[in-house]
Amino acid sequence: MMTPNIESSLTLDGVAHSWDGSEFLFSGLTQTLHRSESWALTGPSGSGKSTLLSILAGWERPTLGEIQRRDLRRVHWVFQNPHGQPQRTALDHVAYPLLARGSSRRPAGAEALEILDMFRLGGRAGALFGELSGGESQRLMLARAVAAKPDLLLVDEPTAQLDRASASAVNAVLGNLAASGALVVVASHDQDTIAACDFRMDLASSASITSEVPGLGRQQSRVRPGGTSPAAQREEGSWRCALRCWRRCFWRLTPCP
Repeated sequence: MMTPNIESSLTLDGVAHSWDGSEFLFSGLTQTLHRSESWALTGPSGSGKSTLLSILAGWERPTLGEIQRRDLRRVHWVFQNPHGQPQRTALDHVAYPLLARGSSRRPAGAEALEILDMFRLGGRAGALFGELSGGESQRLMLARAVAAKPDLLLVDEPTAQLDRASASAVNAVLGNLAASGALVVVASHDQDTIAACDFRMDLASSASITSEVPGLGRQQSRVRPGGTSPAAQREEGSWRCALRCWRRCFWRLTPCP
């Protein structure tokens, strides 16, 4: 992989969001995220984590503030609930991004198998997506994301359906991906996943501050909470919109907009 431009970044400037004029899910979010960093988005269910991922992806506009993306062209989002092609094999799912980038079939298959091994899925390479368990499907989508070699990787609850050993493997791969030059942003309740990240944005805290947090990486960014039950319910609309875009883009040769 090419050495990333150290100026590559994603800047949030006064970002706030609400649904249909309800209370803000979050507000006053100002932070710059750089390539080669991993960030954990934390907060209770309904606090806006998935909505913020959608905003970072460019699929949703914030109610207030703006997002500035610099030299982050390839964006990949792994949803909490995995969605694949039921009649395609696990190997197909991971090989396709490699083929789309110009690799021939045999090298793409070999590299895809190596990536599957990272996620403890090498023995399931020939299985159809519809035959995989929930945890296997989730790991497969993460493997496909690694194969896509994104500049910005957004991941929603990557270890929610995984056992401890699989979750540990996923956390290690995400850390390695950031170390190789990607910007990785993970929404998670898993304390091990949060601790494995370099930085943390806590959507449940009461102020907008930045501070050192021992044991939780290098830095923590706290933002004002918000949200009511209706707002939390409307957050699902952002996820559904993203899913529709994903389905349109799944087999394209270019990344989603």
